[in-house]
Amino acid sequence: MLTILGAILGIIIGILIPFDIPVGLLKYTAVAILAALDAIFGGIRAQMEQKFVFFKFFSSFFTNTALAALLAYLGDIWGVDIYLGAVVAFSIRLFQNLSLIREELFDRFWWRQAGGDGKDFN
Repeated sequence: MLTILGAILGIIIGILIPFDIPVGLLKYTAVAILAALDAIFGGIRAQMEQKFVFFKFFSSFFTNTALAALLAYLGDIWGVDIYLGAVVAFSIRLFQNLSLIREELFDRFWWRQAGGDGKDFN
């Protein structure tokens, strides 16, 4: 629940406080946002599985975000599009986490109400 509240608070702050990102930093910002979203969805999934540990979420959020931006920056310096690998990796993880969250929500709310066991559509 703490993760969801933090994400909602962050969205509200982002909407209310106008901030323009310089064009030269857009690539790094995009990769950092993907890394942050990966950590957020991972935290939501962990919360739903009752395995959430705040320190793990906190460290994952900032470490992954900083590392993704750093790799994108180093890739620009070296002339290699390293950020594309980060985009692919974080996108795959985002979709995996989102899929697991969706399945958990479906199992919790749909099948319990319908009285099913959730094994008909596997």
